[in-house]
Amino acid sequence: MEPIKFNPQSRVFTLRTCSTMYQMQIERYDTLVHLYYGADLGDTEVVHRIVNLDRGFSGNPYEAEDDRRFSLDVLPQEYTAEGNGDYRIQGIEIRHTDGSNCLQLKYCSHQILPGKYRLPGLPSLFTTQESDAATLEILLKDEPSGVEVKLLYGVFPQCDVITRAVEITNHGTSRIALKKAMSLELDFPKRSMDLIHFYGRHNMERQTERRPITHGIQSIESKRGMSSHHHNPAVLICDRRTTEDYGDCYGIVFVYSGNFECQVELDQAEQTRLVMGIHPSNFSFRLNSGESFTTPEAVMTWSGKGLEQISHHFHDAFRNHLIRSSYVNRHRPVLVNNWEATYFQFDEKKLYGIAKAAKEIGIELFVLDDGWFGKRDDDISGLGDWYVNEKKIHGGLPALVQKIHDLGMKFGIWIEPEMISEDSDLYRLHPDWCLKVPGRNPMTSRGQLNLDVSRKEVRDYVMEQIFQVLDSCHVEYVKWDVNRAVGNVFSQSLPEDRQGEVLHRHMLGVYDMMEQLITRYPDLLLETCAGGGGRFDAGMLYYSPQIWCSDNTDAIDRLEIQYGTSFIYPISTMGAHVSVCPNHQTGRTTAMNTRAVVAMSGTFGYELDLEHMTKEEKEIASNLITQFKEIEPMIQNGDYYRITAPGDENNAVIWSFVSKDKTNVLVCGVVLRKYPNPPITLLHLRGLDPQKKYKETLTGQIYTGAVLMYAGIPLPLPSMDYESLQYRFEETDEI
Repeated sequence: MEPIKFNPQSRVFTLRTCSTMYQMQIERYDTLVHLYYGADLGDTEVVHRIVNLDRGFSGNPYEAEDDRRFSLDVLPQEYTAEGNGDYRIQGIEIRHTDGSNCLQLKYCSHQILPGKYRLPGLPSLFTTQESDAATLEILLKDEPSGVEVKLLYGVFPQCDVITRAVEITNHGTSRIALKKAMSLELDFPKRSMDLIHFYGRHNMERQTERRPITHGIQSIESKRGMSSHHHNPAVLICDRRTTEDYGDCYGIVFVYSGNFECQVELDQAEQTRLVMGIHPSNFSFRLNSGESFTTPEAVMTWSGKGLEQISHHFHDAFRNHLIRSSYVNRHRPVLVNNWEATYFQFDEKKLYGIAKAAKEIGIELFVLDDGWFGKRDDDISGLGDWYVNEKKIHGGLPALVQKIHDLGMKFGIWIEPEMISEDSDLYRLHPDWCLKVPGRNPMTSRGQLNLDVSRKEVRDYVMEQIFQVLDSCHVEYVKWDVNRAVGNVFSQSLPEDRQGEVLHRHMLGVYDMMEQLITRYPDLLLETCAGGGGRFDAGMLYYSPQIWCSDNTDAIDRLEIQYGTSFIYPISTMGAHVSVCPNHQTGRTTAMNTRAVVAMSGTFGYELDLEHMTKEEKEIASNLITQFKEIEPMIQNGDYYRITAPGDENNAVIWSFVSKDKTNVLVCGVVLRKYPNPPITLLHLRGLDPQKKYKETLTGQIYTGAVLMYAGIPLPLPSMDYESLQYRFEETDEI
């Protein structure tokens, strides 16, 4: 199977993966139209799907003369521009020096190349060998202005994903202003479809919402300088009848951590168009003659077998071709973080006491959170001063780290390199190094401002401070946090007509800082965080194999948060910990087993004061760590199934992992309420081999895969609210 083919007679491009096909055609007047995306149709070219009609108030290109049936306003296309007669949402908008915005993109040429295109300075999917992927470059050109648009397609056959990006180059003699540059545009024919997206807020990120696509424009977006707690840069579009294991659906993910916009429009002809890319608000990129701009990457996939197959495609693609860390398939050390145990109030004795108690129950990594540096006794001072506060850590950090290493434990530390406090030595030395609008008092958040990391001198200064700390002692883990949205957007390093570039340059600066860190310390385990899950996106996974899923560690709330996250992101990327009860965010009390079962569907760790645990609690915690190490390979590499969803209709939230060879199954869940005289609920698994026999490891009971999937097994009746369950099945030859 050739992943990319071009038929010069029909002028049709065909992109194929193992089970999907994507087609487009160079139509009349060199217009690049979209034909099809869905199930693999073999060698068929579906050019018959384009039907031209004369539609009122839909204009025609000048070269079409009297042919009123050819209108860009209704044609399905690959990438459209403002000002050319297509009045729907578009992929690109520019301003010429005369103030006009017209751009007529015509096919110019193309190249089919082995391997995957690269996006310098931006996260993107990669190949480990050239045969993993193929690249299609299609060059479109606006002849009068000399503006060229190169559409980039990366085809990953084994993962069933296609990547998209766009390179815009000004080959004209006059300067242009790029006002909008989407990474992906996707047109759908008439069909009744739903939009699934993942909204939320701090402490309740990635809640799942499904709604019909209706006439007009629906928008999912963030203008906060980060992907945000409030909307995730990923959407699913599916048929109305689609379920977890039935129906057509499409997934689109933006590999970017800054401002984004995804718009979906149902037009006059009942067609749907989706665009995704950098948010055009406060965006304007100047391109002088010869200069180029490259958009971030978008990843898309199709499933004809429901939502869970979309998840499997993304999970496999991200594990194999996005996460670069050596930890992607390695054991992640079980950690304890001191934050909820101490907050800012600690000294080296308290920290060592927590580490010593952690070692006794089998924890492998101690993480020192916020408060170890500068004048940092609260959250309104010290950011930017990355030197050890020896009033708290007497004897310095190297001495403490050595003591923890002597316990046989790894050491990790928290940093927030993108931020600065007004009450800091750095701010007093360089007040111009933060984002701040001249002549105005800045908008603050959590008592801090954003460093202007679009400036190289700022990035280098901050990272050199952090490197001095990390070089002084052997640090194996870093938690990189950011605790406010980007605001006061103005850089003193750029002229007036380039202030629209600040937010994107700022994001590129963050990526550069992270690249510096992981290049200098290639064996480091990096976990990113943004006040919890405020920057849980594919862009971050390029630098860190795991992201702190939410500051809300309540196990019952985490069921919803981790459920929504699982649609797009691998389970092993979700930072999840067992915390104290009553929970610090909700006040809810749940059993330790329940907290652990939920946290095990993630990276697993503890966030509490271990010195205050009873002997019985420590024994339970120790056994849970042993249990997690046994099942971790399944969680990292198995196919994930959402058996039941959080919600009023389900009293039990159940999920499972099935090994790729279908020989091992892990089932986890929480029964939410204990009811008197309850109904019996049958558990139906998915993804098993119906012909195989599976033995439940605790009871020894043997079932066929068919029985487990189609007949089901009864859920146990709970003895209390919020009771967890966990089953393990292994293939057996026993009768």
